[in-house]
Amino acid sequence: MAKYRITARELRVLGYPESPAISVALEVAKKHYKKVDKQQVFDVLQQVLLHPDKFLGDDVLGKIAVKLIEPEEQELTTLTEGVRFKVYGASFVDGGALAQMETATKLPIAVAGALMPDAHQGYGLPIGGVLATDNAIIPYGVGVDIGCRMSMTILDIPVTFFEKQQQQFKRSLVEHTLFGAGNGFKGKKLTDHEILYHETFGITPYLRNLNDKAVAQLGTSGGGNHFVEWGTIEILQEDEQLNLSKGKYLALLSHSGSRGLGASIAGYYTKIAKEQLRLPREVGNLAWLDLNSEEGMEYWLAMHLAGDYAKACHDVIHSKLTSAMGAQVLAKVENHHNFAWKERVYGKEAIVHRKGATPASNKELGIIPGSMTAPGFLVKGKGNPEALMSASHGAGRKMSRKTASESFTHHALKKMLNDHGVTLIGGGLDEAPGAYKDIHQVMKAQEDLVEVLGKFQPKIVRMADDGSKED
Repeated sequence: MAKYRITARELRVLGYPESPAISVALEVAKKHYKKVDKQQVFDVLQQVLLHPDKFLGDDVLGKIAVKLIEPEEQELTTLTEGVRFKVYGASFVDGGALAQMETATKLPIAVAGALMPDAHQGYGLPIGGVLATDNAIIPYGVGVDIGCRMSMTILDIPVTFFEKQQQQFKRSLVEHTLFGAGNGFKGKKLTDHEILYHETFGITPYLRNLNDKAVAQLGTSGGGNHFVEWGTIEILQEDEQLNLSKGKYLALLSHSGSRGLGASIAGYYTKIAKEQLRLPREVGNLAWLDLNSEEGMEYWLAMHLAGDYAKACHDVIHSKLTSAMGAQVLAKVENHHNFAWKERVYGKEAIVHRKGATPASNKELGIIPGSMTAPGFLVKGKGNPEALMSASHGAGRKMSRKTASESFTHHALKKMLNDHGVTLIGGGLDEAPGAYKDIHQVMKAQEDLVEVLGKFQPKIVRMADDGSKED
């Protein structure tokens, strides 16, 4: 007896239209035909597809026939009035981001929302948008760079030694990091890691085929605003989670995500979601997957795989650099953004999408960076329910990449870096500090969301040298 294993994809290939016809066909096959040879099941389902009218009187197959003959579903409409959401730093959040958030909160699956002070327009949800949904996951609500994250390692090397030996630290960045969309390591530079053998790679042929890309890009960083940098952090408040005294320390800070693995997963499942839902154009990029569906469960597992992979990339980078400098780790702080979590929202379980927003539950530690010259902040969350226990993930752009590239010169950028005592390796004009909001203003706008424990100052920054956007 052949094991029952018919999937929704196979029914699509057969020609079945999207839900609910596929859902009903899968349920019928699983319940009534699980002891029948798979090919025979396909033959039966194909006959129902070709001649649904002939099966309307069948007690079992009639359930499928009805769904095939029913009039085509009308285009889904959004709610006439969206769920409420609070805007932090409203005076400097751009209109495009606000409009996107207003649209997202009108989705029939929306439960609650919040907009962070670094918000700016994106695809689907705005960057800095937080949206809670009812048992549904929005791939573009998570983002293309799934599991993009911040990671900071605080080291035992004295700041005075770092200041005297900056060339040595600069060489370590050049030797042990790799940037740019699509770039990966080869040969002896490849790193083995347990993430590459994660069971989720085996759940579908599509994910299995992404493993080679994951192998090559492990320990690399993307383009755009991704970076690895040496700097100093001043601990302003002692905290039992850090176990550090007040004072200044050397720190390594990185920002990047799941690389081509995450981008491929995002594109693949967004396409499936769009095929399943006929949404109005203005919310087309917010197509969602029901978490009870096969595709929804697949995406949930794939998203977590990408998030774990992003963490592994940071772990590899930090391990290489701390080993190269002979340093010992005193403390480590890291956090995701571009991810979704199952959390309680106003007393009910919901899926909280943080598209470029930092988790900030009560006492949760996180990193909010500024720019290549502006400081970043080590923070502790206050668990504010109106913000859905979130905070900004950075300063946030105030200029598009194109506008920034046209507004600044390399000479002006070099002068600004010199004035702040920052050495830049790579980087483009699209990432010039002037393209970003004032991080101090952003932090002021979220005093109800996080408490500042430390202040980080970049000193040696490495980024992609072409200013490319993350893949």
